[in-house]
Amino acid sequence: MSFDEVYEKELSFQTDRRKATVEFIKIVSDLWYDRSIELVLFRNQLIDRNASEILSLHEYAGEFVQKPISIFDSVEIAQAILKLNLPPAKLDIGRLTYEYHLEDNDHEDAMRFVSHKLKDAKETSNIVPKDVILYGFGRIGRLLARELMTRTGQGSQMRLRAIVTRGNVDKTVLEKRASLLQHDSVHGDFPGIVRTDLENSALIINGTTVHMISANAPEDIDYTQYGIEDALVIDNTGAFRDKEALGRHLKAKGVSKVLLTAPGKGVPNIVHGVNHGEYHPDEVDIFSAASCTTNAITPVLKAIEDSFGVVQGHLETIHAYTNDQNLVDNMHKKYRRGRAAALNMVITETGAGSAVSKALPSFEGKLTSNAIRVPVPNGSLAILKLELENKTSKNALNTVMKKYALVGDLVEQIKYSLNNELVSSDIVGSSAPSIFDSNATIVSNDGKNVVLYVWYDNEYGYSHQVIRLAKYISKVRRYAYY
Repeated sequence: MSFDEVYEKELSFQTDRRKATVEFIKIVSDLWYDRSIELVLFRNQLIDRNASEILSLHEYAGEFVQKPISIFDSVEIAQAILKLNLPPAKLDIGRLTYEYHLEDNDHEDAMRFVSHKLKDAKETSNIVPKDVILYGFGRIGRLLARELMTRTGQGSQMRLRAIVTRGNVDKTVLEKRASLLQHDSVHGDFPGIVRTDLENSALIINGTTVHMISANAPEDIDYTQYGIEDALVIDNTGAFRDKEALGRHLKAKGVSKVLLTAPGKGVPNIVHGVNHGEYHPDEVDIFSAASCTTNAITPVLKAIEDSFGVVQGHLETIHAYTNDQNLVDNMHKKYRRGRAAALNMVITETGAGSAVSKALPSFEGKLTSNAIRVPVPNGSLAILKLELENKTSKNALNTVMKKYALVGDLVEQIKYSLNNELVSSDIVGSSAPSIFDSNATIVSNDGKNVVLYVWYDNEYGYSHQVIRLAKYISKVRRYAYY
């Protein structure tokens, strides 16, 4: 075959792949918007992805399971899902495709395979949608708003109804709020439409009204006048941290649950996937989603503790600078944080080491911790130096972590990276709170001391953990297969 013939064959194959990808995108959209069934590819979101992104995710999936994951296979499985009468669900088509090939001899076709794998889905109960109120509209608040509105679909799970801020909501303020939601220097533009409605003091996000409410005291708000009932308040202001202060939200009309996006005192501190099941929403009204760093390290620590046992260790987090630091040198209530954030590495404290024990009691007194703020606006790294109870090797440890990232209760939390060239900007936009850097793992010669590197998007990854916990609290978690 000549070079020209080979090239023409390659072009033809690429055309077929892209045609299949376009069909796949349509099925993903139809399932989501018509039936509230969300397809993901090894926890990577597929909604609003273009053809090139979909094909790139398939390449990653094939690398991850060390077996080709073809777009043609995904289309076949997706078509089978489309034909089934399934309730609202979240399905990992990457895992389904992988298992389809592993079980080639057990099923005659994709339809029978999918029917067998998802047979339990028909037993799930109906979901009652939950109204959501964002109390505060800073970095985390705006990311939560983006995700909630992007993934509203038919509104069968969570419905963002209102955003509460201080100060009057006049024309200028409303336009600035809309602009900050629409445009983001770190995460790019919001893939949707944001308009203002001054007459009703509201943002119109993707055609849906979200009321902007001005208030200084949470207990003074009557949400029912906006048609909001039995709502979940997600407090991302940082102003209220203990049970008594957060309980003020529950005194407002129309509120039934509260979720704090920071470590809380006197309330359950939850790392979703690790300890959320220990606190039932029918029995607890106020929850904390802990910190971004705690959410990054706790899933990995649980995997290591369960597999090898941990004697003791130290956490050093290399953290992006945050809004509480100064842009230029100035007074600050904490040492060192007064120095220019974008010009200096700044040693500071973190409570994440001790906070782990709130989710994993076996770590009580085992971890010391410190933090270094560095001149990047987002994307952080946790370095864990651990002494293990049982010996291991780099290959054995990485194999364990890969298994936790593929199956089990922590698949949403742990992403296993194979990338030899991974740097902080690469993990911006990752929905997993923990990106385990397998190539950076260090194990001592005696097999008892290890150093693990865990990357995390301290804004986006954490926001997804907040949403996962919010869905659990609101009892709107769909049937899931991953």
